[in-house]
Amino acid sequence: MAHIVLTFDNNKHASALYGQFDENLARIEQKLGIDLRSRGNQLSIRGEASAAEQARRALDYLYDLLQKGASIGQSDVDGALRMATAADDQLSLPTLEKKGKMSAAQISTRKRTIHARTPNQDAYMRALERAELVFGVGPAGTGKTYLAVAHAAMLLERGMVERIILSRPAVEAGERLGFLPGDMKEKVDPYLRPLYDALYDMMPADKVERALAAGVIEIAPLAFMRGRTLAHSAVILDEAQNTTPVQMKMFLTRLGENARMIVTGDPSQIDLPPNTKSGLVEALRVLDEVPGIVTVRFLDADVVRHPLVAEIVKAYDRDAKHMRGEARGAP
Repeated sequence: MAHIVLTFDNNKHASALYGQFDENLARIEQKLGIDLRSRGNQLSIRGEASAAEQARRALDYLYDLLQKGASIGQSDVDGALRMATAADDQLSLPTLEKKGKMSAAQISTRKRTIHARTPNQDAYMRALERAELVFGVGPAGTGKTYLAVAHAAMLLERGMVERIILSRPAVEAGERLGFLPGDMKEKVDPYLRPLYDALYDMMPADKVERALAAGVIEIAPLAFMRGRTLAHSAVILDEAQNTTPVQMKMFLTRLGENARMIVTGDPSQIDLPPNTKSGLVEALRVLDEVPGIVTVRFLDADVVRHPLVAEIVKAYDRDAKHMRGEARGAP
């Protein structure tokens, strides 16, 4: 058993760290099986050595966020615990500074700052910083699209790119959007809504509207990308599992000078017609060893939405494996 005592120098931040009626401490106790007892700005941690150390890392990290002016909630506590309990030998583990201090990757704009909440989110955010082409692959709720848009908004705000281009295959309309009413923006808005939601989270609404009107943020349906060269831009292709191999190759070869390209998708959620290959699945295979391309694979453990979402993803994965097993055993 280990006994660790933490002392916080700001009573207001310590109170926010503990949460209303010590709800944050109770959550950490439940998750790690330890005992936390607070007395003013002092916090006592008792429990199995590794769990006590994980709690210390998580609490130190959350306190640092509060010192930097952030507010924390249940999702932040859960994220800090995921980061703190990651295996020490995992390549995507956040940087561990001296004395075991945990430092997670972050994306900052004038409106808000986002911190990684899982080791794979941390690896993804660091990949976005260093690589020109990044694939973010995995189940819904892992933040792969949201973080891509947040990173693009940050690059635009800092003047590192001149435009943001959002693209998504409109599978439901068979990529033939002409019969839908309205202008191009109105035709594809239903398919690009998640990208817009992330933009409005990262940028003031009036700036988003002005950027859309000026073409600084552009709607570029995949069906209309052919023949373009996308330079000085942050380009995002979402729901890439619903591209065909021809469409994916066409998109990837649009990459121009000083551009960043982010491709996100979930190979388990392909909505293409039967017997149609997914461009994302093929690209991941073909480009596996190409230098300069980084692929980050998210797992159901990385789901950061409501806890039930992770359980739903697991249940569907179990069912898919069961069905595949039955299919192999069929005469």
